[in-house]
Amino acid sequence: MSHIFDALQRSESERSGIELDASDMPTELLQMAESAKLAAAVQADAAQTPPAPEGLAAEIAAAGQEAATAVNPSPQLESLPVSLLRESRLVSSTEKEGLAAEKFRYLAVRLRHLQQRRPLKRLLITSTVPEEGKSMVAANLACTLAGRRQQRTLLLEGDLRRPTFSHQFGLGKIRGLSEYLQDSTASSIPVYRLDALGMWILTAGNSPQNPLELMQSGKLSLLMDQLSTWFDWIVIDSPPVLPLGDTSIWTRLADGVLLVTRQGKTERQQLQKGIEAIEPSKLIGALVNSSREATHDYYSNSYKPPE
Repeated sequence: MSHIFDALQRSESERSGIELDASDMPTELLQMAESAKLAAAVQADAAQTPPAPEGLAAEIAAAGQEAATAVNPSPQLESLPVSLLRESRLVSSTEKEGLAAEKFRYLAVRLRHLQQRRPLKRLLITSTVPEEGKSMVAANLACTLAGRRQQRTLLLEGDLRRPTFSHQFGLGKIRGLSEYLQDSTASSIPVYRLDALGMWILTAGNSPQNPLELMQSGKLSLLMDQLSTWFDWIVIDSPPVLPLGDTSIWTRLADGVLLVTRQGKTERQQLQKGIEAIEPSKLIGALVNSSREATHDYYSNSYKPPE
């Protein structure tokens, strides 16, 4: 599915129906991303068992009245049915035995290893320009991380300008981040449980007229602090880096950033500017989408016994 510099560049080449790639990134793109070095230790997962998702309400009650007053920390304790559209490409749920789903599982393992060595809970998924596949990557990664028992995972739609998750997941019209940030008297945070996928979601809601101004109000930072006490992973789908300033706000709030590129779409100069726009200490890796070289035959043949 991906190539993550440097620790993830050992991944074998692959291609799936959604055309996710591993190690066949053009050399010049790899060299450009060398500053995004990832120190991942292959260790056993930490032997900790956080509370199950069903204990979320108990955690909120234990947070204290002072925190409650500060950010109105009541979640929307409601489950929603999921009706995936074909174009959602959520292979981590619909094609669990496929190559793409396997590569997302590999990515999740490496991120868990990294989480043992540095603070890494708020994970920002972005790209240099639109249509490089960042939203698809964010959704699949969140679904994969949620597959680990007792790991509370939230998919947060941070692209307030072009929201798509409500439509892609078939959730209908629900309150989202925009409505919460605009409502000074909001008594609950619109976080919903997607039982069919084993994760939680906070959609963008309706597109506001002033998304950048809304995000700079200060309420977003308080919200992220509260969400961080409830979840083990927060996967944030943000707008692309280059055209807009929204991503700079999300980058400040994130613990780490994964940059999605697309072979045949991302230009060398765009990638260079995208890397330069992200704080080096936050950029933990890059993912390559739509490799033309990797094939299913390569993957399957590598597991055939020698003749």
